[in-house]
Amino acid sequence: MGRGYALLLLFPSAYLSVFFLWPLARIVLRSVLDPKPGFGTYAKVLFTGPYLQILFYTLEVAALVTTVCLLVGYPVAAITARMRGWPLRVMTALIVGSLWMSAVIRSYAWMILFQRFGVVNQMLVAIGFTDEPVRILQTMTAVTIGMVHILLPFMLLPLIATMRRIDPNLLRAGRILGANPVRLFLRVYLPLSIPGVQAGTMLVFITSMGFFITPSLLGGGRTMMAAMLIEQEVDLFLDWPTACAVATLLLLFTLVLYLIYTRLTRANVARSLR
Repeated sequence: MGRGYALLLLFPSAYLSVFFLWPLARIVLRSVLDPKPGFGTYAKVLFTGPYLQILFYTLEVAALVTTVCLLVGYPVAAITARMRGWPLRVMTALIVGSLWMSAVIRSYAWMILFQRFGVVNQMLVAIGFTDEPVRILQTMTAVTIGMVHILLPFMLLPLIATMRRIDPNLLRAGRILGANPVRLFLRVYLPLSIPGVQAGTMLVFITSMGFFITPSLLGGGRTMMAAMLIEQEVDLFLDWPTACAVATLLLLFTLVLYLIYTRLTRANVARSLR
């Protein structure tokens, strides 16, 4: 039986080693070996030029997108989790179906809406909010809206899965014992939904840090994120060591976040078993 499992794992392990681990190792090695061995490239990224500022901006955008997704997704997920029958099926189809639509198409759709004489500016002028079209494209606002639109399902699905497992009898018991809705939410519903919050937050935040298409189309050169910086270093300047160093730093930060998430998850599981 053990040998059979080993044979079954042989092909996927070889596939991951050749097409994932080896390219990843080459990126890390090139960041410290090219053009000469050492950490000079990391010193360049961390202490000179705009690299560190772009990395911090990437984290800022990722945090903002994650926060907006959580604020929008939490009440939507709570309502969806209480649905039954065909309304639940329709809502699930809308959430999952949005994942099938290309991010490029959705980003171009936002470009049309946000352009100088687009639908949004025409509506703002028509209602008297502004006398002339405002610049929405190539701003952090446009990038945030576009990324939230694409990443919101990654927040909704873990939240809905967690909230549907919450026993409604616990909420009913709290109401019988005299707890008001706010206290019931803070002391019962919110703690029980924390695993979904943690999973959705990690999915959205980590994915946001590596986003390229939407920031590139909606933000342009004015709102450069780490993925755009890596593409620029490779495509325009042919500076592979710098690109590899930036990619490695993003990878390390992602691993740190994953370890924090794992530790928090284990702590929640241990607390629930007490």
